[in-house]
Amino acid sequence: MKKIILATKNNGKAKEFKEIFGSIGIEIVTLLDLEEDIPEIEETGETFEENAAIKAETIADRFQMPVMGDDSGLEIDALDGKPGVYSARYAGLEKSDQKNMEKVLSELDGVEQDERTARFVCVLALAVPGKETVLKRGRCEGRIGFEPIGDKGFGYDPIFYPDGYDQTMAQLEPEEKNRISHRRDAINQMMDWLKENPLAE
Repeated sequence: MKKIILATKNNGKAKEFKEIFGSIGIEIVTLLDLEEDIPEIEETGETFEENAAIKAETIADRFQMPVMGDDSGLEIDALDGKPGVYSARYAGLEKSDQKNMEKVLSELDGVEQDERTARFVCVLALAVPGKETVLKRGRCEGRIGFEPIGDKGFGYDPIFYPDGYDQTMAQLEPEEKNRISHRRDAINQMMDWLKENPLAE
């Protein structure tokens, strides 16, 4: 079975990737599965693509194996694409979902509902030593609400209404959220690419 390292220490993300890529004969191993202690990789890029590639290429260079890295966040049209790559620390270096949401809602104060369009973005980067890095961008289009609702999600889920839904991401069951998510969109695109471009043994 072909192996790809997933550049994450997130167990939930690891489980999802292992199940999905296992279905096409690819074994996913994560930074948690590796014996070595991998230091946190600084995401110094200005785009999701740059950050995902930095993660994937750094680990691929170290282990000389194919590596997938991802970067994701929220883009709000009325805020010129912010918070973007700063989504996790939008309200400060201390990560706080609550403070991030409060900052977004205050910046959108007075903005009408039809102008609160936004999207979750996830970029997957596949770095294979000696080859050009492959990038796939997944999206989930929607709009920002006026107050947080729901307790099933994390991050900005309680203020994000996906297109076609009158519930926030944080009100949806996990299976439904995963089916329409930006990450699943990016994963599906990468799966399609891997079917057309199998990794060498």
